[in-house]
Amino acid sequence: MLHDLMTPEKNVQRIMWTGTAWFIGAAATTAVFLAVMLSSGWRPGILPPFLGFVWWFGSVLTALAIGLIGWSGCPILEVNVPIADRNKTRTMQVGTLFYIVGGVLCVFAVMQGPVAH
Repeated sequence: MLHDLMTPEKNVQRIMWTGTAWFIGAAATTAVFLAVMLSSGWRPGILPPFLGFVWWFGSVLTALAIGLIGWSGCPILEVNVPIADRNKTRTMQVGTLFYIVGGVLCVFAVMQGPVAH
């Protein structure tokens, strides 16, 4: 038997609230990171080919993550609460994983690349 806090109804409500907060945080931190990097003169084009691939792969993962997290927080139920619970739980988990991995890959590529002048 599920604990009352883990019922599909409560879980969907929680994910829609925390998903919205995660979306705001993910979008804001990504925007700040890019703003600082680009305003300093750094561009992905200065990276060697392998690091450029790592950067763009990480960027795509991060963009997918923000979309998945945003969808998780969206207050739209699909067919019914149990399906929404399953799908929003999965997209929140995958979105969080992609955000962490994508961010690490991007920062790794920047840290290993040449210094912008």
